[in-house]
Amino acid sequence: MNQSTAGSEIHKGLNGVIADVSAISKVNPETNSLLYRGYPAPELAATQSVEAVAHLLWHGELPDQEELAAATAHERGHRELAPEVRTVLDALPVTCHPMDSLRTAVSVLGGLDPAAHDSSRAAELEKARTLFAQLPAVIAYEQRRRRAGGPTEPIPPRGDLDYAQNMLWMTFGEDAADEVVDAFRISMVMYAEHSFNASTFTARVITSTLSDLHSAVAGAIGALKGPLHGGANEAVLHTFDEIGIRPGESAQEAKARAQAWLEEALAQKRKIMGFGHRVYTHGDSRVPTMKAALDAMIAHYERPELLGLYDGLEQAMEEAKGIRPNVDYPGGPMYHLMGFDTEMFTPLFVAARITGWTAHIMEQRAANSLIRPLALYEGPEERSVPGA
Repeated sequence: MNQSTAGSEIHKGLNGVIADVSAISKVNPETNSLLYRGYPAPELAATQSVEAVAHLLWHGELPDQEELAAATAHERGHRELAPEVRTVLDALPVTCHPMDSLRTAVSVLGGLDPAAHDSSRAAELEKARTLFAQLPAVIAYEQRRRRAGGPTEPIPPRGDLDYAQNMLWMTFGEDAADEVVDAFRISMVMYAEHSFNASTFTARVITSTLSDLHSAVAGAIGALKGPLHGGANEAVLHTFDEIGIRPGESAQEAKARAQAWLEEALAQKRKIMGFGHRVYTHGDSRVPTMKAALDAMIAHYERPELLGLYDGLEQAMEEAKGIRPNVDYPGGPMYHLMGFDTEMFTPLFVAARITGWTAHIMEQRAANSLIRPLALYEGPEERSVPGA
């Protein structure tokens, strides 16, 4: 193989490089719309359950009634937090990031999997479906044990609740209002998949070595933890906290404070998280759907000051930099209103994206080629070791 890179064009961050083919999702440049297997993601969010969208990503088509019933039964039958996972989580300090806990939990589940080394399509689909069902229990338990300051009893899942309802139940121990469940369901659908993003590509690179599914997912979690990827939704809330969230304040007052804060932040050349996206040049196509869900939560909880902060930053960024929000900008405040702790926002992203990741892992496995790019060497030329 010729390793020469002389005269080669370098694409930092692989920007603009087409690394492979995929039938899972794309951004349609003509409509600026995100498509899952050809279906616009906003339409799926408006009409489909999380379970149905998971089936679509794994199988390529929306499920019929019989298939959806089977998928729902499987998800409800695998929700329990494995005692071994709970033991390991309890051994971790509550000072570690929940993404560390989630990554560790996936490794434990991989170690427990009796078919850990079976990479057949059937075995990997079963692993994907099981992770999809079990990650909500891990996330719910992590929020509860951190609030308690140590080990606590998990809230058992309920078989009469769908995926979105049950995840909220296991976290908060009460039935969520229909508006909250619907907004949460929408967020899970809109976060489910997004082509060759950093975490998905990480999962595919690991899979390309013929490593196992759980290792690929653990690697993807590590990539998603970074604030330039999934961690941005947490950073948005930290920004709101810095500006100051003042319940009872009017939207106009909060908006004015947000705009003043941004002017000063930009003067200090600070990076403002939650804005801009490498793929979208005309705004993130997922934002309108997620913003509508956020608006519903603001109305439900009667928190106009959050709308003021949101609108203030968005308008000021557009005027100052011409940069629009990405999907994490409405996602963070929405999860805050639902009662999730800020550090749990990125794990919620994992609960949604597990379907997209595993769909890509199976697609990579089916037509695999080891992913091994080259680098243009800039170090010293060949030289002798002194005294050799």
